[in-house]
Amino acid sequence: VFGANNPLGLPNVAFAIRARVEGLRDFGPALSPFNSFLLLQGLETLSLRVQRTVDNALALAQWLESRPEVEYVNYPGLASSKYYALAKKYLRNGFGGVLSFKLRGGKEAADALVNQLQLISHLANVGDAKTLIIHPATTTHEQLSLDEQRTAGVEPGLLRLSAGIEFIDDIRADLTQALDKLPTPIISPVSDGEVLV
Repeated sequence: VFGANNPLGLPNVAFAIRARVEGLRDFGPALSPFNSFLLLQGLETLSLRVQRTVDNALALAQWLESRPEVEYVNYPGLASSKYYALAKKYLRNGFGGVLSFKLRGGKEAADALVNQLQLISHLANVGDAKTLIIHPATTTHEQLSLDEQRTAGVEPGLLRLSAGIEFIDDIRADLTQALDKLPTPIISPVSDGEVLV
């Protein structure tokens, strides 16, 4: 009845329905007046919140890189990053609000750190006003095999942190108290950097 040669002479309704349904799925329905108000109000401070997030992420990346418990930090704003030159060229207003870092001590150290945090929330999200942390190997990439995880750059001791807009000293203090409670890893000079716990 609704095809191109339908007896009623109607247009192809199947396409119209598909276009409407996919549009709703992809873009959502019309916002309510109150939600529109909240969106407009949030847009007024968006640039301030993004700048604070980017500043916090860079400060945390630099600070984490100096911690003995941290093996490495992935953040394009660090001079040690293989993407630093490109990031400086293309990301002129900041290097983003998400970073990852690998703890010495593997999964056990990562679990212990996450469990000790008091201010930072353990959530699989990014771009929030609060700082969030997640262990990708047991959450977002859990369905992958160990080889697939390694190919994706996910290791047992890796944590992903999405910086929020809190005062940087508060975020750093929370990470400090959690890192200080980790067992001290022993780095053997003979084992080429392998960590013994």
